[in-house]
Amino acid sequence: MNTPLTSLTSLTSRTSRAQPTRRQWLAAALPVAGAGLAIALLPTAVRATPRTAAATPLEVWKDPNCGCCQDWVDHMQAHGFAVKVHATGNNAVRARLGLPQKLGSCHTALVGGYVVEGHVPASDVRKLLQQKPKALGLAVPGMPVGSPGMDGAVYGDRRDPYDVLLVAHDGSTRVFNSYNKKASA
Repeated sequence: MNTPLTSLTSLTSRTSRAQPTRRQWLAAALPVAGAGLAIALLPTAVRATPRTAAATPLEVWKDPNCGCCQDWVDHMQAHGFAVKVHATGNNAVRARLGLPQKLGSCHTALVGGYVVEGHVPASDVRKLLQQKPKALGLAVPGMPVGSPGMDGAVYGDRRDPYDVLLVAHDGSTRVFNSYNKKASA
């Protein structure tokens, strides 16, 4: 009597010479799939900068007791920046670098010849370094909740809208990027 199971067995034995068995196929495919899954599950920050790429140097001036500044430094390090911290405050360096006081925040950084003032996302700093505009740098004035270093559970996961400003050498600004804006109706 020829049952579906015996038909399947005889078909498998006839075709096993030409094609790998399911077990052979799985043994070959699973390690490759597992590696892809492992890479996909890595945090974005780890995948963002290849291990072979050199970290981008960034120098920061901040208050030694400011936790949000340190959180921003941690954000930048997680996104491939090699950060050197000067815990001496930032008012004097901000003035020396020519950034208007009205654009001030709690920390000032220097990267690739540009000033970065306040809680600017790493992605915007990368975009600035790629585009290389003729400008003084970027600023996020004040300390908007929801910006890098001013985010997370300690702030109730609140996200206030804010703009990253491109600062020209004459002190004028234009919006470089906007975050958390509510869509207009």
